[in-house]
Amino acid sequence: MGEDRNYHFFAFISRMKYINRWGLMRNTQPENIQEHSLQVGVIAHALAVICNKFFGGNLNPDRVAVLGIYHDANETITGDMPTPIKYFNPDIRKAYKDVEVISKTKLIHMLPEELREVYSDILLHEKDEERCWQIVKAADRISAYIKCLEEEKAGNREFKKAGESIYESIIRIKLPEVKYFMEKFMPSFTLTLDELD
Repeated sequence: MGEDRNYHFFAFISRMKYINRWGLMRNTQPENIQEHSLQVGVIAHALAVICNKFFGGNLNPDRVAVLGIYHDANETITGDMPTPIKYFNPDIRKAYKDVEVISKTKLIHMLPEELREVYSDILLHEKDEERCWQIVKAADRISAYIKCLEEEKAGNREFKKAGESIYESIIRIKLPEVKYFMEKFMPSFTLTLDELD
């Protein structure tokens, strides 16, 4: 049953709520990585279900949802680096990828030995489940786009250019489930509560 000591993994995961996203931008409503990760998990699950039901896929939606929930977990150690900096050039991108692996490994070592394999399988094995991670990355983009729509709806023009750029990146994703989601579900995010009734 593990060593006689305390483990910090879930206390660190709980601190996802203290890591705010969009640090370089004025927000009408702050967004932290915990709420973002839940939304990514929900959307990723939906994309996997849509893939299976309409496009002949054979994905495990529950697995995809879990990958989505934990996709930014390492940011409890690294913080959220703004996208323009993270992807400024190939050297910074590679260095950040290396930091991500180190921080994910550090998190995994905050667990009892008996649990490490399970969480290592969630946090570290992107190459083994490329199709699942394509879905999670698409869900991450969609979640970011929803944030931009919500900010614009609140009158914040700060997110206009980001929204356009993210929308273009989503359109370039060649997954039919993403196109389906954008056509069938995305328009509702621009409506008011009364209009949703």
